[in-house]
Amino acid sequence: MQPWHLLVYALTSWVNREQQLAIEYLKTENSILCNKLGKKRVLLNDNERRRLAVKGKQLGRKLLSELGAIFTPDTILRWHRELIARYTSKKKLVGRPCIRREIVEQILRFANENPTWGADRIQGALSNVGFHVTDTTVRNVLKAHGIEPAPDRPASMSWQTFLEAHWEAIFAVDFTTVEVRTKTGLTTFYVMVVMELQSRKVEIAGITTNPNKQWVTQVARNLTGDDGFLEHASHLILDRDTSFQPLRSFLKEQTEIEPVLLPPKSPNMNAHLERFMRSLKSECLNKIVFFGQHSLELALKEYVAHYHSERNHQGLDNQLIDPDEDVGCVAGKVECRERLGGLLKYYYRDAA
Repeated sequence: MQPWHLLVYALTSWVNREQQLAIEYLKTENSILCNKLGKKRVLLNDNERRRLAVKGKQLGRKLLSELGAIFTPDTILRWHRELIARYTSKKKLVGRPCIRREIVEQILRFANENPTWGADRIQGALSNVGFHVTDTTVRNVLKAHGIEPAPDRPASMSWQTFLEAHWEAIFAVDFTTVEVRTKTGLTTFYVMVVMELQSRKVEIAGITTNPNKQWVTQVARNLTGDDGFLEHASHLILDRDTSFQPLRSFLKEQTEIEPVLLPPKSPNMNAHLERFMRSLKSECLNKIVFFGQHSLELALKEYVAHYHSERNHQGLDNQLIDPDEDVGCVAGKVECRERLGGLLKYYYRDAA
């Protein structure tokens, strides 16, 4: 991997934080401008309405309402409907025939997947696959769909692109809390969970009532040592919780694993692990009253075993992470394996 790649990825979270600050500023500016304008009408030309219509449609009605834009969501979405109606009109036009829809789709695909490509670069890529159009045609298609010229398009690496580039070696970590009844009363336990994103495999890294520096550092040693869960990791996604500061320091000083900080208030950027946490709580933790740490450890062990070999995952084409050899067997009696007193069930065929 090239060194400049690592630099770009390390800057990803910083860029997202800057974008969030910019959004907050623009929302405030919009609010001030709306107050200044009052009931005055703002007149736009067709090109300006088109640009706002395309961008507004991508945001949707809910986000448009939250932005407090100068124009109402109904107005912007109406402009978009009129734009689509005009574009798809079957009225016979005089002059050069319209560009084929297949070519339009490829132009939009190349532009969206490659933010730094200009019209000439897209034209060249189209000719490579047998579509011969002019660069002017490419510019007109981009303009009609509200896509800015290359210099004005955001060229920073998207989160999806980052994940795809390192999919095989990206892991994620997070905490969840559980209330446990102990001799001293109701006690909050912190459970650290680590996930390998590609396979969705998880490991309970540790359980404690006090995730201090010493405890987190020891967990980091266990995870990154020989045969540790993070042995083959290149990047570790984690949020800005201060409890993770010792982990970040350990990774930077003792390993080659790159910590990838999430922007503030962005759980959707750690969606795979967040989804596991939700399943863990709804299917297990929220349905059991725990008495002591041992009962919590036992429940987590049983749930992880169920999660890996007995629970189908939609993100993996509804397959099991670690299936048994008899999965898919059509012979034998259908039996049920239960865990945690029947909370977790798995059906299989008894081939004996």
